[in-house]
This record gives sequence, structure tokens and C-alpha cells, in this order.
Amino acid sequence: MSRFELVSKLLSFLPPEAVLYEMEDLKPYECDGLSAYRQAPMIVVLPQAEEEVIKILQICHATKTPVVARGAGTGLSGGALPHTEGILLSLAKLKHILEIDPITRTARVQPGVRNLAISEAAAPYGLYYAPDPSSQIACTIGGNVAENSGGVHCLKYGLTVHNILKLRVLTIDGQVYEIGSNALDSPGYDLLALMTGSEGMLGIVTEVTVKLIPKPEKAQLVMAAFDDIQKAADAVASIISSGIIPAGMEMMDKITIHAVEDFLHAGYDLDAAAILLCEADGMGEEVTGEIQKISAVMQDNGAVKISISRDEAERLRFWAGRKAAFPAAGRVSPDYYCMDGTIPRKHLAQVLHGIEILSAEYGLRCMNVFHAGDRNLHPLILYDANQPGELEKTEIFGAKILKMCIEAGGTITGEHGVGIEKLDQMCLQFTPTERNLFHAIKAAFDPDELLNPGKAIPALHRCAELGGMHVRHGEDRFPTIPRF
Repeated sequence: MSRFELVSKLLSFLPPEAVLYEMEDLKPYECDGLSAYRQAPMIVVLPQAEEEVIKILQICHATKTPVVARGAGTGLSGGALPHTEGILLSLAKLKHILEIDPITRTARVQPGVRNLAISEAAAPYGLYYAPDPSSQIACTIGGNVAENSGGVHCLKYGLTVHNILKLRVLTIDGQVYEIGSNALDSPGYDLLALMTGSEGMLGIVTEVTVKLIPKPEKAQLVMAAFDDIQKAADAVASIISSGIIPAGMEMMDKITIHAVEDFLHAGYDLDAAAILLCEADGMGEEVTGEIQKISAVMQDNGAVKISISRDEAERLRFWAGRKAAFPAAGRVSPDYYCMDGTIPRKHLAQVLHGIEILSAEYGLRCMNVFHAGDRNLHPLILYDANQPGELEKTEIFGAKILKMCIEAGGTITGEHGVGIEKLDQMCLQFTPTERNLFHAIKAAFDPDELLNPGKAIPALHRCAELGGMHVRHGEDRFPTIPRF
């Protein structure tokens, strides 16, 4: 069906301002937060109700038109990259908080509700929503479900999948399903877990029931400076092995410390090789005891300076520096490329040293900031897309970081998803048999492959064209990543 015919069908039930098809209107939707890859969609639609989403999907199904769902566009793996011959389905206007239930400690919200807005709405009841990605002021709960987002407090409180109870989902043909339950478990297959992190490839989420938890009586943060990144990594392992599960534990290297401090003035030690932030929360006496124990462990592992937040304002200021790492990178480099690998804790220093070697090899600076407690690394490779060949070199650098994560026993993503960025690394991470299973699941939900096609799971021929690489098979060759 031609674009003109599709636009006519959409305008039969959507207002003119909800159907965008002129190039100047499409430009803002050509990429997500991973701006290295850009392409304009054929049409953008902005429905305001589930009924409109159903009709849009029915049209896409009938006309075999690809459809890509989009929230706030803060994703960092190209998951919301539009299809040039498809519809980009923005869910930004489905932004109502439908219910806050302080008795059951739940909230029912539409997918366009911002992550932080849930906690703001629950605050009068002494409750909040625990997952807090760095982009929580802007990112939406629908996008969080699609990517199974985490945040700085996921070590203690878990990822999105651990903090939701129920989803209302539309399939590509417009059928409505409710998966999960208000109870802690429900019979049948765990489709809630399957849908969470599926990157918009299996269905479109139109409602989310999230868990709310009580605000802790007290929260306090220890900030420790180390003169060696190995000592900081050892401190992370020692804190966990001591039996403490911090509310959050984050680390930054020297280049990140300088970028953040210049940007936000959070009070970080500019002489440090690494800074470790570790928070305890809970009842007052419990927190006091944990903070003392954490401080002692950090001291034993070689911390050269330890600061403990004296009040809530200082605690938030220390965290603000960590959450500002990405925008701080934007101030010191024209472009940055954010990776998202996860590794076993014991290999932290080894992988960071490997990143340092790659940085020298490719002549590109790399800021390392990561969730130290759950070993989720976020190397930010700094580059200039205006310099010929620099983006291609950056992609190879990033691909080698992910390969190193796999070889250390880790994985290629902790919370950002695969999108288009990590398709080739999926060939390294999984065997052909495992990838076939992924395709079978996709076919069960979306046999015509209309929902976010070409993302997250590489086509079977793609891995074959890359030489059948698989890290478990001892393959060491790594190709240049194809451009999109």
C-alpha cells in the first residue's frame, strides 16, 4: 500500500496533528538516544487512546506494514530506529496514571508515563517506584518494560521485571491480552518475563501495573576515592562478600570523575583514579551500622578518602554526579558511543584494563561509569562523527569491549537492549540452536515479522555471513561491524 493510501486510512480516525508524514515533521523521530544510526520513518502516528492503537495495528497487519513502537526516545541501542517503509508508533500521548493503590502498593499506568512521575504520584502515600535509570526524568515506563531497564538502585531492588505485576499488551493484529497478575504468581507460562525486555518485537504494551515500595526511613551514601582502580574493584567484591547488599553501588574512573565534576560540581576527588559510591537504606540504626561496615571495608581495601553524606541534600548531590555522567560526556566530546556489557564481579579490573588497552590502540578516549554491584559496565567511547572513519573505528572498539565481556563469562547487555547496535554480538553470545529458538518465539507472536523488524535477534544468514563466529567455539576473528 502506498504512503498516500496509508495516510488516508489513518486520517479516517486520527486527527491531522496525530499523523505526520512531511519530512520536517519526521526528522525528530529518525533516531533514539543512540544517534549514530539515523533514518526517517515513512509515517509517524501519535494515538491518544488504546482504541486508536488497536486500529493502527489492525491496518499494519492487514497491509503488512512494519511498525516500530517508541516512547521518549531515550534508548541507547537503536531499538526505536524507525523503518523507512513503516509506521513509527509513538506512545508518548498515552501518559495517564490510571490508579495509585496504597493498600496493595501498586500503580496502574499507561506506557507514556515517565519513570520519575510514578514516584512523584506515589510520594503522598510514602511510596515510590524503585527502578531509577539515569534518564528517569525523561524515560517512559513502556520503554523501561521494552528494555528491562535497571538503574543505580537495581542491585538491591531489581530490574523492571522484578518490579511489575501485570501488562496489558496488544498483538500485531490488534488483539488485547493481559499477562501477569496482581498476585505474586500466576498459572501458565511466564509471559510477563518474556514480554519484559522483548524490545517491542512481540507486542505493544498499553498498560503497566507496577509495584510500589515504602520510602526507607533513612538513606545514606559513602563516597570513597581510590588511587588505583584495582583497589576499588576489590572493595566492591569485599562489600558484597561481607554480607551487605547495598541499595546502590556505582563506580567511575578518572576521566569520568573530571568530566562530571566540571559539569556538576558534585564534590568528587579530582586526584582519584576511581570513585566508588555505595548507599545503604532502611531503618535508622540498620543504616548507621551498614554505613560503618561499608566504610571499614573500603578503608581496608585502600580508600584514600572517604566521605559520608551528612544530609539528604548531600546524598542527592553525590548521586547527581553519577546520573549526570552521560550529559557530562556530551560536554567533553562532540559524540559518544555508550556500551552496555555485564561481567562477573571478579573480572572487573581485568576488563577495565582491557578497555584501557583498546583505548590506546584506537586512539579514542573512554569514560568508564558502571553499576559496580551488579557488574553492568557503561563504557562511553568519545569520538567525533565529523572525522572520517572515526565512527567506524568507534564501532569496532565497542564491539571488542562486548566480545571481552562475553569471554569473561558475561553478556552483551545489562539494561540497554540489543536493538541494532549489538546484532553481530548476538552471533557471539548464542549458538545457532539458541538463535533458532528466539526466532520461533518471535514467529509465534508475530509471524509476518512486522513488529520492530530487524532488531535484537540477527537473521540466520547474518551470523553465517560473519563466519559462523561463536565465542564458545574459540573463534578469535572479529569483523568490522556492517554499517546501517
